[in-house]
Amino acid sequence: MSTPAGRGDRGDRGSRDGRGNRAGRSGPRRSHSHRLGARWRRRRPLRTRLALTASAAVALVALGVCAAAFFVQRYEIYHQLDLNLIQSASVSGGGRGGGTPGVVEGQCQFLASPACSQIVPADPAADPAKPYLLPVSGPVREVAAGTRAPYFSNITLEGRPTRMLTTTFGHREAVQVALRADPVEKSVRRTAQLLAAVGGAGVLIAAALGYWVSRTGLAPVARLTRAAERIAATRDPRHRIELPPGPATREDEVTRLATTFNTMLGELEQSVTAQRRLVADASHELRTPLTALRTNAELLARADRLTSAQRDRASGALTRQIHEVTTLVNDLIELARDEEPVPLVESVRLAPLAEHAVAAARGHWPGLTFTLELTADPVLNGVPARLSRLLANLLSNAAKFSGEGGAVEVALTSAELTVRDHGPGIAPADLPYVFDRFYRARAARALPGSGLGLAMARQIARAHGAELTAEQAPGGGALFRLSLP
Repeated sequence: MSTPAGRGDRGDRGSRDGRGNRAGRSGPRRSHSHRLGARWRRRRPLRTRLALTASAAVALVALGVCAAAFFVQRYEIYHQLDLNLIQSASVSGGGRGGGTPGVVEGQCQFLASPACSQIVPADPAADPAKPYLLPVSGPVREVAAGTRAPYFSNITLEGRPTRMLTTTFGHREAVQVALRADPVEKSVRRTAQLLAAVGGAGVLIAAALGYWVSRTGLAPVARLTRAAERIAATRDPRHRIELPPGPATREDEVTRLATTFNTMLGELEQSVTAQRRLVADASHELRTPLTALRTNAELLARADRLTSAQRDRASGALTRQIHEVTTLVNDLIELARDEEPVPLVESVRLAPLAEHAVAAARGHWPGLTFTLELTADPVLNGVPARLSRLLANLLSNAAKFSGEGGAVEVALTSAELTVRDHGPGIAPADLPYVFDRFYRARAARALPGSGLGLAMARQIARAHGAELTAEQAPGGGALFRLSLP
């Protein structure tokens, strides 16, 4: 008995393995078909897929309309034939002879003949000796007995399609009325052929319209793709997408996408231009101090040939130049920051910060007069060191242009902080560029500095949600206004 059991175990394992293998094969087969479909969609361009989708949708609608029209027309044609049968059945009893069941009208093989009709009793024993012209079956007897509702049926009479109505007539009798149906079927076939032709033409028109819609609707996308590919190949963001002509440009989604892409390209072009200008300006600003550093370093390398005073002068110049380069590099690093470090943000009272900045400026420029007017003590969420740098840069800029014995006025209210000097002011041509990196007006090129102080001040202000602007002060001088959030 152990042997059959062993064979049974192996058979069970084999059947389970067989089912498992079949199930395992069906899963990869389905996933393979999904992969093929996904690969087909990826390889076909969006225009082709959109055209196929639109064509299929319109074609399905056209075919559905044609199919619905066919069934409605077919129903109406047969309904008219059925009405003729009902009318014929209502008058067919007049031809009965002596009340005997049988054929009332039997000439229906011609189209011009009246309907064939016959009376059938419920009891087969009452049938006439002459055979019936129309087929008599069990349901006909049931209609005669009143146990079944009247009905229509399709038969073949003398080799021709015929439509027949079986309905009650008198007491326990049924009348059968038949008319040739081949004209009706011919009309139905003709209707089907006509609607099939219309449906086929609709499919072709749908394909043409789908292609036209996809080509027209995706034209801006194609232009966008070509522009993106051209920019990727040439690395030149000056290219733009050509928008369709029209009053105020059409406000559809694709055109808005193209307009937004053009705006993005404009911003990218400005960013690339600013980056190149920054690199060029930084290289220019670093070239002079680095050249001086190299000269003084080479001079100190021959310190045995220099006097003590020459060595001290060269060493002092080297120290100053190292400090200038360090400051310039630190400023560039600060400008490269887009936002303030979150862990260092705290609530900063601006009145004590302004008092400290003005006190430091008085010590740095003892020949100038700094006045501070405080009418409020606003609080700003930010980094105290960065805000101190902003005020120091504004005061330093004002001090440079005030000259010996000049005055710098600082005022703080609940809404803004202003710094005003009484120097030569800002020329109207220079006013739009005073916050650009490395920009120095013609009057400031002889003064010390790298042209990064005001750019850094505006960046710090915007990082704290404030806005820094410059304008001509009434009566002369420059006025910098820090509008608080």
